[in-house]
Amino acid sequence: MDPTVVLVLCLSLLLLFSLWKQSHGRGNLPPGPTPLPILGNILQIDFKNLTKSLTKLSEVYGPVFTVYLGMKPTVVLYGYEAVKEALIDLGEEFSGRNIPPMNEKVNKGLGVIFSNGKRWKDTRRFSLMTLRNFGMGKRSIEERVQEEARCLVEDLRQTNTSPCDPTFILGAAPCNVICSVIFQNRFDYKDQQFLNLIGRLNENFRLVNSKIVQVCNMFPFIIDYLPRNSKQTIKNTTYIKNYVLEKVKEHQESLDINNPRDFIDCFLIKMEQEKNNPQSEFTIDNLFVTVFDLFVAGTETTSTTLRYGLLLLLKHPEVTAKVQEEIERVIGRHRSPSMQDRSRMPYMDAVIHEIQRYIDLIPNSLPHATTCDVKFRNYLIPKGTQILPSLNSVLHDDKEFPKPEEFDPGHFLDKSGNFKKSDYFMPFSTGKRVCAGEGLARMELFLFLTSILQNFTLKPPVDTKEIDTTPLVSGFIHVPPFYKLSFIPV
Repeated sequence: MDPTVVLVLCLSLLLLFSLWKQSHGRGNLPPGPTPLPILGNILQIDFKNLTKSLTKLSEVYGPVFTVYLGMKPTVVLYGYEAVKEALIDLGEEFSGRNIPPMNEKVNKGLGVIFSNGKRWKDTRRFSLMTLRNFGMGKRSIEERVQEEARCLVEDLRQTNTSPCDPTFILGAAPCNVICSVIFQNRFDYKDQQFLNLIGRLNENFRLVNSKIVQVCNMFPFIIDYLPRNSKQTIKNTTYIKNYVLEKVKEHQESLDINNPRDFIDCFLIKMEQEKNNPQSEFTIDNLFVTVFDLFVAGTETTSTTLRYGLLLLLKHPEVTAKVQEEIERVIGRHRSPSMQDRSRMPYMDAVIHEIQRYIDLIPNSLPHATTCDVKFRNYLIPKGTQILPSLNSVLHDDKEFPKPEEFDPGHFLDKSGNFKKSDYFMPFSTGKRVCAGEGLARMELFLFLTSILQNFTLKPPVDTKEIDTTPLVSGFIHVPPFYKLSFIPV
């Protein structure tokens, strides 16, 4: 080998070792397995089942421990008490977001999911207010979800009781709700522009959660050597950005500041109000990334939960029968469900909560980061340290949920059959970084699932004993195995 190449390699390794040593020596971090230079603990962790690996490490090192995913330390919070103490009691100190290098490359630290500081606070506050406080234009968000639920039911009728894969339709419905909220109007499910939009979003979601991208996020210096994934992600993002920018131009031409029609109108009005503020976070670039965040967060998570929920209802026909009896008693068959019905449907409410608890959609949350040096349980965690809250350890706590590995709506019912809240219910995370779309997601899950069960009997093509509900792991999210079912009109 050329002596120059050897020298460069040796110097590079020394530099990496030096950086690792500096990182490893900062603060007084919680205990954990001894990391290797550069690689950290990645050889000691099974990334196919990260949750199981973290559970084993918690048994050795306790509820707060440190692992190295590459050269950077990650502090893991395991169990309800540790998660609550950090994310709620010390919410501000743990409210930062660790931005994976691939996301930084695509979103530039903008938007509401992967942003920090003033930008995150301003954008999140605005998004919450817009989604929560009023129905844009003349229709409330609930009316938009109800309209989509009716379209969903009609599309399912067209399957004519034939076994079908529900993946597309259960992704299109929540995506259309987001389109209605952002662009004012929904799309027909066969609209080519809508299909292109969903296709690009789905591909980006798959790419960002692929194993190769996980490796890139741990060792960002290799991103540029894997251009295929990176280029395709950027290509898809550019396509969506151009579509959004086209819609923004249309909105600018027809904007009525006294009658905002949708999220884009509200954002444009806010931009106009702050046009003389040089520190304003309300820019066209931030509008695009915020809209992109709403699409991704509002489509994939709700879609996957709906898909997993139907699989669990197929597996447990006795639960489905009790839900349908409650729907018949409270709503009947001749009107659409509304959110007012939920308070009179404790069993349905419990079933939806149990679906979310059982599937453990994002078992280790999105990584947080400390916003300053934090003293936590006699440890000193430096500013900017990645924090991984184990939501799985909370949602599957056997003290709160006696049969955590079983699907049992009774986990959310008291002895009288009334709905029972639980502080351990954290599928949307908790604290200052709790999902901004939680309210919309809860509404969609209730109205979509209730509408489906109001109109159809679910029929599996195989015996219920053969139905497998074991989750597949794709990146940081649990997804259900592939399945088909028939929707039989009642």
